[in-house]
Amino acid sequence: MAQKGVQLGQETLSCSICLDLLKDPVTVPCGHSYCMNCIKSHWDKEDEKTIYSCPQCRQDFTPRPVLRKNTMLADLVEELKKTGLQAAPADHCYAGSEDVACDVCTGRKLKACKSCLQCLISFCEKHLQPHYEIPAYSKHKLVEPSMKLQENVCSRHNEEMKVFCRTDQQSICYLCLMDEHKGHDTVSAAAERSERQRELKVSRQNIQQRIQDREKDVKLLQQEVEAINGSADKTVENSEKIFTELIRLMEKRRSDVKQQVRSQQQTEVSRVRELQEKLEQEITELKRKDAELEKFSHTEDHNQFLHDYPSLSPLSESTHSSSIKIRPLRFFQDVTAAVSEVRDKLQDVLREKWTNISQTVTEVDVLLSEPENMTRAEFLKYSCDITLDPNTAHTLLLLSDENRKATAMLEQQSYSSHPDRFTNRCQVLSKESLSGRCYWEVEWRGYGVCVAVTYKNISRAGNSDECLFGGNDKSWRLDCYNNSYNFCYNNVCTPVSGPESSRVGVYLDHRAGILSFYSISETMTLLHRVQTTFTQPLHAGLRLDYYGDSAELCKLK
Repeated sequence: MAQKGVQLGQETLSCSICLDLLKDPVTVPCGHSYCMNCIKSHWDKEDEKTIYSCPQCRQDFTPRPVLRKNTMLADLVEELKKTGLQAAPADHCYAGSEDVACDVCTGRKLKACKSCLQCLISFCEKHLQPHYEIPAYSKHKLVEPSMKLQENVCSRHNEEMKVFCRTDQQSICYLCLMDEHKGHDTVSAAAERSERQRELKVSRQNIQQRIQDREKDVKLLQQEVEAINGSADKTVENSEKIFTELIRLMEKRRSDVKQQVRSQQQTEVSRVRELQEKLEQEITELKRKDAELEKFSHTEDHNQFLHDYPSLSPLSESTHSSSIKIRPLRFFQDVTAAVSEVRDKLQDVLREKWTNISQTVTEVDVLLSEPENMTRAEFLKYSCDITLDPNTAHTLLLLSDENRKATAMLEQQSYSSHPDRFTNRCQVLSKESLSGRCYWEVEWRGYGVCVAVTYKNISRAGNSDECLFGGNDKSWRLDCYNNSYNFCYNNVCTPVSGPESSRVGVYLDHRAGILSFYSISETMTLLHRVQTTFTQPLHAGLRLDYYGDSAELCKLK
């Protein structure tokens, strides 16, 4: 009872503003008490309104009340301090809407620090003490504060649920064993907990192992990031050096051409100037001679004229051609044409090689894609435009539709002789070589088709397995016949199961060494996948063994 009085004293002697014991207590006209500094600070904020109110009951006062210390409350606070009374609990010690409240506290409830599974109630630190001090409570199970204690009580029998029914996968009480759960597979809740705990332990071990694996993967990926950045930086640095060297070479060649043109210009101009000076000297001499002859022609004495005529100096022959032959006005235009030719060839080389450079850059892929996890839309991003090479086609194969379609014929086709042609196997290769990532699809009609990829150096002449797709270590093929599939490599064939389809998709990741064949219909189904190392560029191949059968490389773009 005394304890209850102390509790009331704590609440009564606490300031509702700071929640601590009153300091210099004052009482406002409505009767509520506060720390003097607390109520002054509160009213200082209301000076603008000239109306002052009580923080608890909201009663207004005009004018501002004069505050005087309540000596009786001050003495009571001091007296209670001497008896060991502490300050009222801070606001954060009280239970909020999301906290588990002490079920024993009256008035404003404190936060619970433990819940008892036997008592089925929660306690604050003060009300929990009997569980620590009284032996009768020593066997009670204390857990972290819980709002779900009532879930441990059977709603039907109001008994604690200490049994677990494995048949119905739910907790029950002992009375439930005699009723609707009679004959069910039941164990104690503790036993079921132990079993689940073991499962939980295994799950945690698996999770922890996965965490370790993922941490290793993250570390590996970080190393890859560093490697990618280092490789990219080094590549950019080397590329800058190479392009700088190219620019220097171009600058040097430009300077060389300029120097040679200027040098030849100076030589040719000097030759012309020299000839020009000699001709001008000759003109001067001729003019002087012409003046002399003109003067002599005016001699009036005939005898004197005839006497002096033989003494006239004869006209010397010109040391130069009577006419100067100049080439057409081209001069150095041929040099410009030669430089333009170099420019055009360089542009062609850069244009051709730039495609290779750009493709090589985009093919850099650290993470190997798993084809079986890719959608057809993702495969189509790697679709390539493939045509059939007439120079490789067997003479019983007719190529059509811009060399995309091959049809097996009874008549020999009029192909010219070529060393790349298959002489005995009814096969044909793609004109384009395949590297990087490529995807294509083959639509076939008739009895069947063989879809293949092969190195270019597969044998062509003869009927041996060295010429047959899949009959050697240079080629891989998928047979599609009679609604069945077989995969063949190095003359070993393996049956393959898959849905019937007249269209086959082929995915090649040359760098990763992945070759996959797919059945294409409304869905895309993996038929067979090869993981190897490709040492050369590859070519797509088709083989048709029955008259009238056809196969076409589909346009996917």
